[in-house]
Amino acid sequence: MRRPGSMRGLEALGRVRLSRHFFMRDFLCSEIASFHGRRNIPDNPDLAIETGSALCRMLLDPLEETFGRIAVRSGYRSAALNRFGNENRLNCARNDNPLECHIWDRGAGSQRIAGASIVVPWFADRYDAGRDWRDLAWWMHDHLPYSEIWFFPKLCAFNLTWRPVPLGRIDSYIPPRGTLLRAGDAPAESHSARAARYRDFPPFRGIAYPQ
Repeated sequence: MRRPGSMRGLEALGRVRLSRHFFMRDFLCSEIASFHGRRNIPDNPDLAIETGSALCRMLLDPLEETFGRIAVRSGYRSAALNRFGNENRLNCARNDNPLECHIWDRGAGSQRIAGASIVVPWFADRYDAGRDWRDLAWWMHDHLPYSEIWFFPKLCAFNLTWRPVPLGRIDSYIPPRGTLLRAGDAPAESHSARAARYRDFPPFRGIAYPQ
């Protein structure tokens, strides 16, 4: 697909279905772009679609199947928009930061990456009532092929990242702050201890896609 150069082209990009539950349009909305009058259009739409589809199929669809509707707080950012956000201190990492996950159309092969900031309303209600964010973190660790997860205090939102070769890293700005799991490490808690944390969660529901 060519980079959209018209409104109709952008509409066509937005209609691309990434997975059972998600379309490209679900990830193009940006408050930074809206407020500052900036465009948020992929330089390489095909790569953005490819990596975005993997993110949705492998990580977001199972979340939605299990917990009901999830909310996308921040999805795709073009390189230009992300650079603007970083330069203006709008909570965007540098474009060359290896953990920057919102620029879906960068890298090739094993360097591909796609991520989004997500809220799970089912869990956010329980988090507001005092639930430990680590309960959800360990559930995702035990059920999803994630690469990195970063948790944030508001709504227990988290950045969820897909890579072809997952890192398996979990960090949080919610107390206890810091790194819960380093890439390549095994969890300190046993599987049975982790499972006890999320015993009351809905049964896991993944999607079995035909080959």
